[in-house]
Amino acid sequence: MTFLETLSPLQIGIAGCAALLVLLATSMPVGFAMALVGMVGFGVLRDGVDPALSMSAGVLRSQFSSPSLTVIPLFVLMGQVSFHSGISRRLFNAAYHWLGWLPGGLAMATVGACTAFGAICGSGPATSATMAAVALPEMKRFKYSMELGCGTVAAGGSLGMLIPPSVVLIAYGVMTRQDIDRLFIAGIVPGLMIAGMFCVAILIQCLRRPELGPAAAASTWKQRIFSLAGVLETLALFALVMGGMFAGWFTPTQAAAIGAAGSLIIAALRRKLTVLMLRQSLMETVRTSCMVLLIVAGATMFGRFLALTQIPQDLADWMGGLALPGFLVMGLIILFYLLAGCFVDALALMLLTVSIFEPVVARFGYDLVWFGVLIVVVTQMGVISPPVGVCVYVVSGIERDVPLGTIFRGSLPFLLALIAASAVLVAFPDIALWLPRLVR
Repeated sequence: MTFLETLSPLQIGIAGCAALLVLLATSMPVGFAMALVGMVGFGVLRDGVDPALSMSAGVLRSQFSSPSLTVIPLFVLMGQVSFHSGISRRLFNAAYHWLGWLPGGLAMATVGACTAFGAICGSGPATSATMAAVALPEMKRFKYSMELGCGTVAAGGSLGMLIPPSVVLIAYGVMTRQDIDRLFIAGIVPGLMIAGMFCVAILIQCLRRPELGPAAAASTWKQRIFSLAGVLETLALFALVMGGMFAGWFTPTQAAAIGAAGSLIIAALRRKLTVLMLRQSLMETVRTSCMVLLIVAGATMFGRFLALTQIPQDLADWMGGLALPGFLVMGLIILFYLLAGCFVDALALMLLTVSIFEPVVARFGYDLVWFGVLIVVVTQMGVISPPVGVCVYVVSGIERDVPLGTIFRGSLPFLLALIAASAVLVAFPDIALWLPRLVR
């Protein structure tokens, strides 16, 4: 009898999780690490290389040919074309004319522009990078504190993870077999709520310390009205994509295709659709989409391995036997995501753990659509928290004169706002669920 034959499936599962952590610590890409551990672990439990290779080939074939995953490259393309056609600058300009006169108004305008750009981008780091290039020069011109400015851009970028079309919500829907259109609809109200909470956090800071964000001169009503012309194309694109899904005219894949085509038409009408711009958009789309699809496939292989070990079911049974109320169990799960999100990329963390926590959430009767929105909100904290706050590092890479610690300090009030938002969502799940019920 070999050593492996003496181990139970649970022990092999725990060893596999430990091996995954070791591989991640060596900086192996998350998708490769999950695929490797999943394939080896599956082979050990199924007594052979052939079952492991068969499972891996089946997962890769099914995932990479899945029609439901077509939405990822299409929505990513829509965001890339919109970015390169200059939509972000026009969004910021409109928000500035309406909010710039308030204390911290430029920072609030940045949050508003991040919210609008997130509606056509779907990526937190991409939103942060875009708005850093647009908003930070204006904040410098108006003598804003770069602690507030950089913190706002980093936190505002995280809204791109929740405001539909969100790549994270798409991947969650694929992994949990939830309707992507319902997840998109569920993310709208919480996303707007968090944007409002960010603006309140900015206002409180600037009322206490006016030097952080001096108010700009008030724009005339004529300037405000004319600035909306730069928002109409974004509103039209968002209304077409999301409204079509709400009304049942489009499937998510069809909506993504229409959104990508719409962004190309807008770029052409703006005379921004050049060969170079299209090449850059397509290359970034391929890079991002391949990264996401590889992580999804790796997470699926790892999930197949975990299913054989019975770890998810054993964890659900153990938590169910604790005689704790459901909200305390959810609190423990949120705490786990909050801590783990400081070290692991949001998308990778969610895909890595969703197969573990899904039975627990279902056991306590929670809605999986609501859980998906909540997890995205909690993982938003990770992208602005040390030591691996990816949105903070993106802003730091663009604004090299500002120390990294200063940006993390500037993100702290927004981190507190996200903690408050997650508590509100746990206390009032209908904030996320009433709109999907309404349009069902």
